[in-house]
Amino acid sequence: MSKNKYLFPLIVMASLFFLFGFITTMNNSTIEFLKNAFGLNDVQKQLPNTFFYGAYVLSVPVGFLIKQIGYRFSIFTGLALIALGFFACIPGVGFGYYGFLCAVSIFAIGVVILQVAAAPYVVALGPKDGAASRLTLTNALNSVATVIAPIFVSVLLVTPELGEGEVLSNAAIKDIVKNPFIGIGVVTVVILVIMFFLSLPNIKDEQEAAEESSAVKHKSSAFKYPHVWLGSLAIFVYMGIEIGIPSFFADFASKAGAVIETSTTDMLKFYWGGLMVGRLLGIFILKKYKPTLILSICAFGGAAMLAGSILMSGNISMWLFLGTGLFHSIMWPVIYSLALEDLGPHADVASGIIATSVIGAAILTPIMGAIQTTTGTVIAAVCCLFVYYLYLVFFATKGSKIRS
Repeated sequence: MSKNKYLFPLIVMASLFFLFGFITTMNNSTIEFLKNAFGLNDVQKQLPNTFFYGAYVLSVPVGFLIKQIGYRFSIFTGLALIALGFFACIPGVGFGYYGFLCAVSIFAIGVVILQVAAAPYVVALGPKDGAASRLTLTNALNSVATVIAPIFVSVLLVTPELGEGEVLSNAAIKDIVKNPFIGIGVVTVVILVIMFFLSLPNIKDEQEAAEESSAVKHKSSAFKYPHVWLGSLAIFVYMGIEIGIPSFFADFASKAGAVIETSTTDMLKFYWGGLMVGRLLGIFILKKYKPTLILSICAFGGAAMLAGSILMSGNISMWLFLGTGLFHSIMWPVIYSLALEDLGPHADVASGIIATSVIGAAILTPIMGAIQTTTGTVIAAVCCLFVYYLYLVFFATKGSKIRS
């Protein structure tokens, strides 16, 4: 495949990264809305993360599915499930909080299929040494969506003023979410129809041809590569980092005594904006420097910003906390590309193994919420992030290089 032939499918993949970036961040940004609407406690309000990211436990079966039916049909299936899930949210609210969450799990499965299919496809669309840069490029558009999503939520999902202990009725919540969720479902259907008439190249044939001409001998299974498992664990803890910051921002800002003129949900656009800027810069930075070095620097930088936010107070503390997004920006694409190195014909299944660990957001944020409840302070919860940063440094410096 020539360099020019890579351009169009890369643009298509970038649009899908935008879609599931928007949905992922929108889901996380609804936490405060749902807390107020349903009167949730600190653990219950994290359950949207659990139901959404919990779907990533299906990533390995999805990887095998993609191997059988191909990338194109997999993308159709993912888009169809996303649309169905958003439409299902409307009647789901009628059954209360858990009915709504069940509908969330439907579009979450669709996002999983798209994400497992998209990453190895982007990696295959060009030379190996540019994989991290290409993933960072597509994730940059993903980040644009993550900036827009909190604004979308703060403008369209607003609860009226409630008295102490008062919650909204299911019918009232249904009226609030109906139009935005139907709108997203319709947009997804439109994308599905457009995708149906597009012709994406089949990278499988090219991969097999490249393998036949390569002197590299691959193992019999993706499960036999240590760096795949270590990379999967890196994604697991990274999700605790990326989602932990916005999930605990409201409580952290309150603890720090920050003065916020808008809503805390609206302020999250600065966190996701930091990820967007960092990924745009990362496109060029990763062409000059080794991904392992950049990952280590970003882990240390994020830890330093978090430490500063804990030690300071007021708005300075808040901005340092949100500023961690700049250092989190390239972690995902770099971890993913390092974990997929030297996989050859096993890349699709390996992508499923790695993507499974996105459930880190489903597991780690409720655990952090429980720590907050037990200790009575959000500081104890966010201090867990230091452990996650430390593991990323290990993966960058050693874990990503282990092959046997």
